[in-house]
Order: sequence, then C-alpha cells, then structure tokens
Amino acid sequence: MIDSSQAHNGGGEPKGGADRPARADARRSLDALLQAAKAVFSTSGVDAPVREIAERAGVGLATLYRHFPQRSDLIAAVFRREIDACADAAPALAAERPPFEALSSWMQRYAAFVATKRGLAQALHSGDPTFDSLPGYFDQRLRPALRSLLESAVAAGAVRADVDADELLSAVASLCMSTHNGGPGRAERMVALLVDGLRHGSSASA
Repeated sequence: MIDSSQAHNGGGEPKGGADRPARADARRSLDALLQAAKAVFSTSGVDAPVREIAERAGVGLATLYRHFPQRSDLIAAVFRREIDACADAAPALAAERPPFEALSSWMQRYAAFVATKRGLAQALHSGDPTFDSLPGYFDQRLRPALRSLLESAVAAGAVRADVDADELLSAVASLCMSTHNGGPGRAERMVALLVDGLRHGSSASA
C-alpha cells in the first residue's frame, strides 16, 4: 500500500505505474504468509504465535495484520488456498495422465489435503462466523473436480460405473482420519488400496 505522496514519481508517472511494484510486493508477502501459516499450523497448531508465522514468511507483524486482521482470517485463507490447490490439480492431472492415473493421483492429493484440514478442524468447528462459508466452498470446488476425473475414468472403462463422487470423498476422509496414528505413509497406502478397488467390476478388469 502506498500513500498519496507516493502516487506519482518526480517525473509525473501515473499512479498505476507506481502501484504495480507495490501490488507485486503485496502478492509476494501474501503468498509467503500463507505458505508459512500452513507450515506452522501443521506443526504447532492454529494457536501458534503469529510472530512465528511472520518470521517464517520474512515479513513484519504489521504486514501480517494488514493482510489478516484476525487469526480466523488467516486460518480461513489457508484453508481456501488448500481447497483451490487441490481442485486446480484435477484438470492439470487430466491433461497429463491417462484417466485412471489422473484419478489415482488426485485422490492422493486429496488425502494430503485432508491431513491439512485435520490440523485446522478445531478452529473450523469453533463457531466463528469467518468459517461459515468454507463448507460450501469445499463443495463448490472439490466435488466437481473429483466428479470430472471419475467420469473420465468410467468412460474409459478403467473403473466401475456405480461409484459416487460424494461417497468417495467421504471414504477417503474417513480412511485418513482412521489412519492418523498409523505411521508415515499408512494413509497413502490405504487410499491406494481404495482406488485400486474401483477397478473391480470395470471393463478393464473383465
């Protein structure tokens, strides 16, 4: 953010030209804060000191509070960012890999997202109105992402046709929560077994 004294340079450059570097700096600070918050939340919980997040991001506390006046604002932003990253991975995988591989890879990506969500669960269920829109955002972004991959895999004959995307999302979440204390890699192995089971009854398994 710049004040009115910075709106023009000595040569009379329009304000927009001066704003561009400021906007770029603000975007870099925001990205660094969200990355740092995700890392700190995953190791220290959502009640970790915000100073730790600012230091990890390489910014001052004033910058953190300018972007996120309340802790809940930061938590919600981290959760939305993870939803977006998971959803955006679906079309990228579909463009790069065969249908079943794309589906399998995305399910592992979703499992990793669930691990992040578990770390934020206590805050998300605190009753803070900041989080009220997040379940709807989850549905809006992630359900269509999985549905598109699943439909492609079904059309290719790679998985059975009676699989429901909503049930699959719930099944993976349940698996990840049940294997929370099962050691490194256990959730990934269980999700891989679940996805491999989708082949049963498909034309590819006939």
